[in-house]
Amino acid sequence: MEERLDVHNSSIPKLCRSCEVRHRGICGALKPEELLELSKYTRRVDYPAGKEISGDSEDVVSYSTIMHGVVKLSKMLEDGRQQVVGLQFAPDLIGRMFSIKNHFTAEAASNIQLCKMPKAALERLIKKNPEIEHKLLEQTLRELDEAREWMVTLGRKTAAEKVACFLYLIATHIDPTYIDGNLENLTFELPLTRADIADFLGLTIETVSRQFTKLRTDGIIEISVGRNICVPDLAKLKERCG
Repeated sequence: MEERLDVHNSSIPKLCRSCEVRHRGICGALKPEELLELSKYTRRVDYPAGKEISGDSEDVVSYSTIMHGVVKLSKMLEDGRQQVVGLQFAPDLIGRMFSIKNHFTAEAASNIQLCKMPKAALERLIKKNPEIEHKLLEQTLRELDEAREWMVTLGRKTAAEKVACFLYLIATHIDPTYIDGNLENLTFELPLTRADIADFLGLTIETVSRQFTKLRTDGIIEISVGRNICVPDLAKLKERCG
């Protein structure tokens, strides 16, 4: 079995010491001995873009903390159409706590790294440590606030504002080390295809492409090879969000 402690015999497991998001996620509420206990069951798993993590209506057998990358949540309609209902970023927790079944399909939108833990192991720790419940409640309320904000975006904003809001969301969430501020020359790779972006925003692919072109022409974004986006001035992109 892999040695969990570093060469200095630290009380923090090696697996956790190298985690960039540990202090911001639910593990930030754990004591060293609790981290050590949980680390006996956790494992890091890499998923390539497009790989399904968990399916809609499948049994919940584990939870995962996102360490890197973007996870897409979607719902399949009865007629075969897919609706993207949300995105998750580091250090969000994947999985509906204390539920028996999943309610959405979770898929790697980009190449991702997860810290997976068995459902029973985490739920045992939650019963012992109210601070973990507090962290989970904070995440749940934050996701609820973001969902309500997104309802405003989808219901009231123009196509140009929707695309700008999407790019701003990705720019400020995709990097787990991002610190809120007026960053310049922020570069990232789009985790969604134009078709998924259109689905997420309730627009057509053609409309999304036109708005990307408009933002590039106006100097708000720069588009390089593939899906690479550069935002020269994040404040200017935020202005376009309306």
